[in-house]
Amino acid sequence: MVRLSRWRAGRRAAAIGVSAMLAAGPFVAAPAQAQEQQPTVLRVALVQDIDHLNPFLASFASSSMIGRLSWEFLSLPSAEDATPTPGVAEKWQPSADGLTWTFTIRDMKWSDGKPLTANDAAFTFNKIMNDDAAAEANGNFVENFETVTATDPKTLTIKLKKPQASMTALDVPIVPEHIWGPVKDIAAPETDTIAKVGVGSGPFIITEYRVNELVRLKANPDYWRGKSKVDELQFLRFDNADAAVSALRNGEVDLINRLTPTQFNALQGQANITTNNAAGRRYDELLINPGAQNAQRQPIGDGHAALKDVRVRKAIARAIDPQVIIDKVLGGFGEAPGGIVPPLFKTYHYEPGPNEKYTFDLAAANAALDQAGYPRGADGVRSGPGGRLQLRLVGHASRDYDQRVAEYITGWLREVGIAVEKKLVSDNEVDASTSAGTYDLAISGWGTNPDPDYILSKHTCGLLPASAGSTSSASFFCDPEYDRLYGEQAALLDQGQRAEAVKRAQARHYDQAPSLVLDYKNVLEAYRSDRFSDFPKQPAGKGSIMEQNGYWGFYGATPAGQGGDSGGGIPVGVWIGGGAVVAIALVVGGVALARRGKTADEDKE
Repeated sequence: MVRLSRWRAGRRAAAIGVSAMLAAGPFVAAPAQAQEQQPTVLRVALVQDIDHLNPFLASFASSSMIGRLSWEFLSLPSAEDATPTPGVAEKWQPSADGLTWTFTIRDMKWSDGKPLTANDAAFTFNKIMNDDAAAEANGNFVENFETVTATDPKTLTIKLKKPQASMTALDVPIVPEHIWGPVKDIAAPETDTIAKVGVGSGPFIITEYRVNELVRLKANPDYWRGKSKVDELQFLRFDNADAAVSALRNGEVDLINRLTPTQFNALQGQANITTNNAAGRRYDELLINPGAQNAQRQPIGDGHAALKDVRVRKAIARAIDPQVIIDKVLGGFGEAPGGIVPPLFKTYHYEPGPNEKYTFDLAAANAALDQAGYPRGADGVRSGPGGRLQLRLVGHASRDYDQRVAEYITGWLREVGIAVEKKLVSDNEVDASTSAGTYDLAISGWGTNPDPDYILSKHTCGLLPASAGSTSSASFFCDPEYDRLYGEQAALLDQGQRAEAVKRAQARHYDQAPSLVLDYKNVLEAYRSDRFSDFPKQPAGKGSIMEQNGYWGFYGATPAGQGGDSGGGIPVGVWIGGGAVVAIALVVGGVALARRGKTADEDKE
């Protein structure tokens, strides 16, 4: 019995049976309180939009994080070391040939009191398998599924086309059939409303959604691991990290991540604030449009023709110095790049050898462009078979990282005869451009799972879009050799053999350079220690609070004192009471709530 998870537990319950406490893992349920207390509210700053609350469509890191709190998976990565731990499924077993997996569903119920059964899980997977719209966020998980059936209310059977090593890493929120079954158009805007997303099975249940402002969740009193010590979660949207940091300093939010090095250093040692620096699961990258196409292999978008030539893409890779980015932009809070699986997951991480690695070498980059048939013109800009090397670089205007990296890239590429036009735009526009193939270069990034299948799958031909603007592909990469290597690793159940195959697939991607990893960014977080004394981290003790989508960190948060609201925050009733009070509170802190903008993340950025 095996499975992956990204989180950790903690809870308070008036009464929990002995078996429930044993199943719940490392956290011990807190005793019932003898007297009424103020609800404990954990306010989390988001410098990122919510694309969808509909779990079939949600792909942004922020949206996925909220979804994982609301709808339990079959199994999760544990908080301790990311090994598989039970969720909706209390146990699972593959057949001898690896083609049939049987999951035993635990006794649990939805937040509206109806029982959760194998029928709900079968409905979820079949909906993704048979409805293109429902496959938007998680379609890659079911591509190898032959059939999914509920043989009885407790038993889910998944038959595969070929063995699949990632069956203990199906990061698919299981949804209630009685809520989602009647929905005819899974992509309709109303599927993001509380009427649809307000029934769940996770540690928290969504109760309010105000676009670009607030998502509120309440603790699920019937959660199978036990009720959280946190009564309510509020995710508050800010325009930028500076505004969020100001809110943290003023006690208007309790937890923030994705700090810049400058912000992180400034917060260290401040009264009532604790900082956390941990290795991360994310990488920053430069997308190099290899010739965007749809699933029918028809060209889409308007990427520069020269970038279809792998020699040009490799020359660009050699003209960029990741160490400067790590030192100057990340302030040293990062690791040098290799493959698309970060070193945090060392079993599957690929590190290119000295003959393969793209070392910063402007002379070599210039020579490669000469050999590719792109001589310099009188103005120093190169031209060749694909036209004049004048490229657009798309990035997020809201991110300090993008702004600074764009300056470096522009300068480096100018040195090798490539003119670059910076286009720093809204998050929405970045996402629209990179989904439609209307870019040449783009600053992006992804968060990865402990199991490598997800991030590897994002670069397969099967993830090319049916039409422009709806892609699930990370880079429009479509390469038969990469697909062969991806398929090889996916079928290997022996971890050692699979790890080698995973590295071979990454080596092929690295060699073809449809994107270039720029760095593995450390996780820089901070929280109000006067309101919360501790947050579980993943991996235990040395990891991050929010980076693995926050599940264990939010669920296991320990309030300061006896767990009540220790003051200094916006009480629950203020948020219920209306927008006027909210506006006053935020203006006092110098904070303005965000306008629409998008940063996708695994979880795409």
